[in-house]
Amino acid sequence: MRAIQATEYGGPEVLRLVETDAPEPGPGEVAIDVAYAGVNFAEIKARRSGYRASSLPLRPGLEVAGRVRALGAGVTEPAIGQEVAAFTTQGGYAEVALAPAATVFPIPAGLALRTAATLPTVLPTAHALVHEMGRLRAGESVLVRGAAGGVGTVVGQLAKRVGKGAVYGVLSSAAKADFALEHGYDQVFVGDDWARQLADVTGRRGVDLLLDPIGGEQLRRSLDSLAPFGRAVSFGNSSDEAPWQFGAAELGPGARSVAFFSILTLAETAPDALRALSERAFRLVADGEVELPVTAELPLAEAAEAHRLIESRTTTGKLLLRVQG
Repeated sequence: MRAIQATEYGGPEVLRLVETDAPEPGPGEVAIDVAYAGVNFAEIKARRSGYRASSLPLRPGLEVAGRVRALGAGVTEPAIGQEVAAFTTQGGYAEVALAPAATVFPIPAGLALRTAATLPTVLPTAHALVHEMGRLRAGESVLVRGAAGGVGTVVGQLAKRVGKGAVYGVLSSAAKADFALEHGYDQVFVGDDWARQLADVTGRRGVDLLLDPIGGEQLRRSLDSLAPFGRAVSFGNSSDEAPWQFGAAELGPGARSVAFFSILTLAETAPDALRALSERAFRLVADGEVELPVTAELPLAEAAEAHRLIESRTTTGKLLLRVQG
C-alpha cells in the first residue's frame, strides 16, 4: 500500500510517499480502506518535533473516512465494507489505517465519505469546548482564537446555537474575516492588538468564555480579557512554549478559571467518553445543524504541501488528503 512517513523530524520535506505492507488489525482494532484523511495541526507538531510520537519512522494521520477492511479479534462491528469515520491516533495518511474499535463510527445516513473525514477530531473538540468544558450558557459571550480554522469554524456555529450572547473571533489576517462571519461570528478582530479591540467593544468587561489553541505567554495574557467569573479553555499549544502554569495571581482577579482539553488525551484515557462525545457531535452534522467546509483537498502524495499550507496560516476550514477514489 501507499503511505506517508518520515524517518526524521523536521520541515514538510521529511514527509515522503512510500510503498509498504498493509497493516493487519490486532485485538480490538479495525482496519480501514481509507478514502480521505484529515490534516490537523497536531500532525504538524508531530512532524516537527515528535509530538506524541513514540518512535521513528513517523506515520502521521489522526482521522480518516473509508470502508471497513477487516476486524481484529474480539471486534464484531462495524461490518466489513461498511462506510465509517475513525479517530486513528496515528497512521491515517495511508491507503489502509488501523483504529481502535471504540473510535470507529458508522457514517450517518446522507453524509459522503469526503464530509465524514472532517468529523473525528474537529467536531468532538468543538463540541467539548462549547458544551462539556466551556459550559456556555445563553446570553454569555465567547472569544475564539483561530476563528477561521477547522475547530474555530465549528465553534462559531455551536456558540451561535446557544443563543443571545456575542460570538467574537480572532484572526491572523483580514482575508479570513468574511469566512468567519459566515460561520457564526458576530465580530472578528485582526492582529496582535485584538485584546484592545475586544475591550473597546465590550466596554472593558471582557467575555465569559475564552477558547485558546496557542498556549504559553499568549494564553496567560489572554486571561485579562475574561469577565468576572470568566472561563478559559486551552485546547492546544501551537506556540510550542513551555506548558502553562497558573496560580492565584493569574486566576484570583475576577475569580477566573482555566481548563484544558485534548482529544488525544481523551482517546488514551477515556475512549468511551470520547465515543459518547463524538456521537453527540456527529448528530449535529447529520441533522444539518453545523457544517465543516472542506476548503482544500490534495492527493495523498502531496501531504508535504498540505502541511506547508497550514503552516502558512492562509487556510480556512478543513484540509483533506484524497487517498483512494
